[in-house]
Amino acid sequence: MDTAVKPRGCTNLKLRQLSRVVTRHYDAYVAPTGLRNTQYSLLSHVELLGPVRPVDLARRMRVDASTLTRNLQPLLAAGWVRLGPGVDQRSRLVEVTDAGRAKRAEGQRAWKQAQLALNDRLGPQRVAQLHAVLDECIARLDAGDEGEDA
Repeated sequence: MDTAVKPRGCTNLKLRQLSRVVTRHYDAYVAPTGLRNTQYSLLSHVELLGPVRPVDLARRMRVDASTLTRNLQPLLAAGWVRLGPGVDQRSRLVEVTDAGRAKRAEGQRAWKQAQLALNDRLGPQRVAQLHAVLDECIARLDAGDEGEDA
């Protein structure tokens, strides 16, 4: 008798479904601040890494350059981030403005409430296990991708 665990269904579909449900959860908390979940995440990354080259920011956030450019536009228009000069004429650096720091702090309070509510619904142990599994999967898939580049 074969007792091996056999995944059923499409992993990509299941992950996308989970991502959509979790995104809706966080958006419900963060939206009253005037931010979308993706904007809060981007603003946080820029504040933590900045001033940062767009290419480095995209790499850290695991998004392509065109997605980053598209997602930066509303933050630039709102005055929450700015593009400044880089180390040479061709390069630019993204950095958070004072207004962006204030907006991020407001978003962070809402995000923390969303995180606590998620922990309550799923249980902190399950959330910690989920994080561990996701981190391991990301590391294994990244290691496989690096081997493909060679």
